[in-house]
Parts: sequence; structure tokens; C-alpha cells
Amino acid sequence: MRAAPQPTTIEDVDAGLRAVGYLPGGSTALVSLLAWKLGKPVLVEGPAGVGKTELAKALSRYLDRRLVRLQCYEGLDEAKALYEWNYRKQLLRIQTETDGTGWDQVQEDIFGEEFLLERPLMTAIVSGQPVVLLIDEIDKTDQEFEAMLLELLSDFQISIPELGRIEARTLPVVLLTSNNTRELTEALKRRCLYLWLDYPDLEHELRIVHLHSPELDEQVARKLVEIVHRIRELDLKKPPSIAESIDWARTLILLGASDIDRGTFEETMSVILKHRTDMDTVASRVGVMLDPAADAQPAA
Repeated sequence: MRAAPQPTTIEDVDAGLRAVGYLPGGSTALVSLLAWKLGKPVLVEGPAGVGKTELAKALSRYLDRRLVRLQCYEGLDEAKALYEWNYRKQLLRIQTETDGTGWDQVQEDIFGEEFLLERPLMTAIVSGQPVVLLIDEIDKTDQEFEAMLLELLSDFQISIPELGRIEARTLPVVLLTSNNTRELTEALKRRCLYLWLDYPDLEHELRIVHLHSPELDEQVARKLVEIVHRIRELDLKKPPSIAESIDWARTLILLGASDIDRGTFEETMSVILKHRTDMDTVASRVGVMLDPAADAQPAA
């Protein structure tokens, strides 16, 4: 079994992330190193589809740690995120008690760790091996849920009324992602390092596409990325993500496309566009520009 990496420089992290298929941009490697060295959570904000979740997955692969993921949603509560009691097991335990056993004695038995059902946050705390904890799309929860997280993010511990305080056995690397759909509380932000991820520039995204689709012709790949960047400038419900750029590149490889003309574009644009109105807008604004006839100049 190979030893887990112990990064000491920004270059270590940069090279490690690239080795597992993630091309960090801007201050990504620096913030990742600080999270490792300082033991602080990282709040990663940015538009949907820019690689926030993928960063956590890449760190998990690079650091050779298990990824523990909490997918947030509206109405998420402590029982689904932290822990809950195994009521069936508790009831069976009570039923096996002999007559005359007092409640105090039973209570001591049924509120032990063996009756706990671990949810992602507690799993990360009690893990004997260090993990990467991903709290994905924290902006979908409410402020009460954020408040529940503060103890964990500050001291890497949780408090259970029946058992007391449970401290982390190992120190997890924690990433919280947000699509910036609402403003997060200052209390949560104070406990985190901050990283903003935006859509990459053209050359950086071209390198990402090459990394994941090396078989794609250089000129086709560049044209693909140029088209995607032009599409993102339009007023759409959902601009294409980096992952969808990669999917489009793989689609063109499977089709054996040697160019992206208007016909190829209109046949495959559903790979990068997921709303009918967006497809209509893009077909009329971008698709028509790929028609060779559009480049024809009137005779003098």
C-alpha cells in the first residue's frame, strides 16, 4: 500500500491535482494547500458546472482519502446530515428487558453508540482514517442548518445530548460548495478559507478538453471551446458547464466529426444545452454563424 501524499508546496498540490485529471486554475492549488496545512474548511463558490465538486473528488484521489459526501437540499435536517437513533433496534432492546427493569437502566443501554445511525457528517468525524468531507451545495439549506455546522467547522467535533462531545479521530479536509444562489451567513464564512471558481478562460478550458479527450483534433477542439464560450455570453437558463464541454468533445469523437459545421452543431447541441428555449436561442444566434453560406460575400 502506497504512502499517502504529504504536500508541502503549491507546486506539489498543483502537480498532484493534474496527475489525477484536474487542472487547477488561479489560486486553487494555494487554497487547497492551506486547507491541508491549516486544517481549515474551504468554502468554494461559483456558477454551477465550473468544477467545485470535482475539486473535492480530485483532492480525494490525490490525497488517497475516502470521499464522504453530504448532498444538501431544501429541508435537510440534522437527522439526515449528522446522525439519528436506530429506533427499531432500541425498541427490540427494550422488549428484551426482563420485567421490573427500571427506565433509568434501559435508557443507559439504548442511548449508546451501537444504536446510532451515522450520517455523512458524523461518518467524517468518527472515521479512523482521514477523509475528504464534501458538503455540496450548502446554499440550498437554511440558516438553521448552517448554525448546526458551526461546531463541526470550528472544532471538528459534534455534541450529542445523550453521549456528550465526540471529537474527530482524524482531521478531515472539508470543502463546502455553493452555487451562490443565496448569501451565506458571516458566521459560516469566518470559519472557512474562501475560493471563487469561475468559468475558465479559453486556453485553460482547451487544456481541460484535451486532457479528457486527447483523441479530438486540435482544430475541432479549439472550435468547440470557442463556440461554448460564445454560448456562455448569451442570456440562457443554463449555460454549458465544463463537464458538458467534455461530453460534447467525446460525442464528436464517437461521431468521427472532423469539423463543427451547422448540421453537426444542431444535431449535437443537446449535449451542452438542456432547455428548449436555450436551444432555440443558440440555434438562431450561434448555429447560423456556422453555416458556410453566412460567410459568403455578395458579388461586387
